[in-house]
Amino acid sequence: MHPEFTPVSFLAALSLLLPLPSQWRARNVATLSIIAWLFVLNFVYGVDAIIWSDNVNIVVPVWCDITSKIIIGSTFALPAACLCICIHIEHVASVNRGRTLLSDKRTRQLFELFMCFGLPMVSMGLHYIVQGHRFDIIEGYGCRPATYVSIPAIFLIWLPPLVLSVISLGFACASFVHFTRRRSKFAHHLETSRNGLTTFRYFRLMLMAVVEMIWNIMVTSYTLWFVAMDVRPWTNWDDVHWDFSRIDLYPAAFMPKIALTNYYLVWWVVPASTFIFVAFFAFGKDAVNEYTACMMWIRQNVLKRTNERTAPNSTPLTEYVICSQH
Repeated sequence: MHPEFTPVSFLAALSLLLPLPSQWRARNVATLSIIAWLFVLNFVYGVDAIIWSDNVNIVVPVWCDITSKIIIGSTFALPAACLCICIHIEHVASVNRGRTLLSDKRTRQLFELFMCFGLPMVSMGLHYIVQGHRFDIIEGYGCRPATYVSIPAIFLIWLPPLVLSVISLGFACASFVHFTRRRSKFAHHLETSRNGLTTFRYFRLMLMAVVEMIWNIMVTSYTLWFVAMDVRPWTNWDDVHWDFSRIDLYPAAFMPKIALTNYYLVWWVVPASTFIFVAFFAFGKDAVNEYTACMMWIRQNVLKRTNERTAPNSTPLTEYVICSQH
């Protein structure tokens, strides 16, 4: 049905390996969580596209139980991770560094762990409140979470990610205000704050978070508009969860065109978000320097080749350290 889905999904997943080593060494929990969530989502989308490319057969129900919850958690995890990034860069740019407990790196990491992984797990549990049945299988797309579209569902599932995105933009705006107020000494301020950020890295983080948040607001608003057309009344728990074990199947031939268009547009959100993230982190000057150093280390230690200007036994220590951590 959509032969491009599988290669695009796996290519997006593999592209996330490019920024992984540098982010792992930096122990940046928020960006690592974005990599983790996007990698898992792309992998799930790729597998689903293979299994259900032209059918709605119930072949791996446990897989669907797990992945449908992961999809719910990701809608919270990605805006929460960007919020953590925006809070961090706002704090770094702030004159008063001691006004929040996030100044302690370990405390900040624990906070980010909760926001990026704890909060999504909570959302997975809360989803059961508005989960009308086990899950759906859509031809060409695979497993998707089943949600009883109602006012409680809007407040539990779709509104919180939108709020997180708006708050993130607020912190990003505050960061930009801090920069404009002390732009002449901003680079020196970043250097003395000992956070490992240069002016370029600072703006790259802020721009990435802003772009991802604007993108997320657009997608979430569109999704909210689409589901709002079919809001049903919340009666009681028994009615909403009646016949909970059923699995609804949606062959493409029997689905309205507007629904198919919506699923197609929403599917592209994950790989598009992935490529946006990779564009910001995988092609910067520092990343290119790492790739060059890694290639040099492989050339000298694996292929046993040396440059004419380099003695055979004089492998640069910095290149070895960089690549040995990959």
